[in-house]
Amino acid sequence: MAVDPTATTASPASAAKQKAVDAYLGMWRDVAAVATTSDWQSPRLAEHATGDALSVLARQLYADHYNGVVSKGAPANSPVAQSVDSQYEPKTVVIRDCSDASTWLKYRTDNGKPADDEPGGKHLIHAEVKLAVDGSWRVTRFAVERTGSC
Repeated sequence: MAVDPTATTASPASAAKQKAVDAYLGMWRDVAAVATTSDWQSPRLAEHATGDALSVLARQLYADHYNGVVSKGAPANSPVAQSVDSQYEPKTVVIRDCSDASTWLKYRTDNGKPADDEPGGKHLIHAEVKLAVDGSWRVTRFAVERTGSC
C-alpha cells in the first residue's frame, strides 16, 4: 500500500488535546444521561471522570436524588484545549469551556415542575484532564463559574 506523502501524523500534544477534549465531552454526556435519574452511584460516571471531578459529580447527583430532583436536557459544550504539559509526552491538558446549560434544567420528581426559577445560561468551566495509567484520558477536576460568566 502506498504512503501518502501529504498525510501528516498528529503530534503527541495535538493527539493528547483531542483525546482530552473527547474525555471532557464524554464526561458531560455521561452526567446528562445519569442526571435524568440522579443515579449518583452509576458506574458510567467513572468512564470519563476520576478524583475530585468524580467526587463532585457524585455528590451533586446524590444531593439531587435526596432532594427529589432530576435533570432534563443536556449542556451544549464548546471546549478548547488551552494547554498541555509536554509537547512530546503529554499527561495533562487544561480545557476552557463556555458551556450553555439553558436547555439542561432541574425538575422535581414529585410533580415534574421546574425545581427553581433559574433559566440556565452560559457558564465558564476550567477543567484538568489527565492521562490515566490504563492509557485513557479522564477529567480529574473542574470548576464551573456563575451563570453569565462567558
